[in-house]
Amino acid sequence: MTVSRPAFYALEPGGWRDYLTLLHPPYTLWHLSYVAIGAALAPGLTWERLLVALAAFFLAVGIGAHALDELRGHPLGTRISDRTLVALSAVSIAAAVALGICASVTYTLWLAPLVAAGAFIVCAYNLELFGGAFHSDFWFAFAWGSFPLVAAYVAVAERITVGALLAAVFAGFLSLAQRQLSTQVRTVRRRVSSVSGTLELDGGEREPITERTLTRAPEAALRAMTVAVASLAISLVVLRLS
Repeated sequence: MTVSRPAFYALEPGGWRDYLTLLHPPYTLWHLSYVAIGAALAPGLTWERLLVALAAFFLAVGIGAHALDELRGHPLGTRISDRTLVALSAVSIAAAVALGICASVTYTLWLAPLVAAGAFIVCAYNLELFGGAFHSDFWFAFAWGSFPLVAAYVAVAERITVGALLAAVFAGFLSLAQRQLSTQVRTVRRRVSSVSGTLELDGGEREPITERTLTRAPEAALRAMTVAVASLAISLVVLRLS
């Protein structure tokens, strides 16, 4: 078995490539799409509020959460030092919280508890605090799917509605599907040392089971779903702002 990369989007280790890999580009895009969808569903969408929401979640998750994740054993195989990862996570999460506080004061105080909850979850999930109680399928679906959609909706609409909560259910279950697919891929790429066996087809044909047999379909689905949710987000934003 030969798997050259810890993720299908991981670049060759070293230099600037490590920082791009650290962002988990397709998953960060996926996460920010939920932010854009939540903002676009709210009445009175403006570019200012959309960009503030996107910037806050990019800092908190795209950089901060992923830096914390890489700090725990360098699963992506980057050469970024632990000191740099700590600095990246601390500065980016602090900046995200600062943006959230400013938005709470400027837009609506309903954002304040969401900012506090987001700061807690991003640390509790990625550092596996409290014995990993927050590092589960449910919390991933909530924190990476439902929460950003609702927070962005509140940032624009300044209230929570039944429609926003129903949209959050969509985001949560789609994120759950993402986690189920990506968990299998991560296991094969990072933990499995060998694969053996054959598939016996009707007619007597045989196909060998390889690492690609186990990762090809899930990764193709993840790529397609990334494009789908990003396309939905862009179309909703264009519809609301045009």
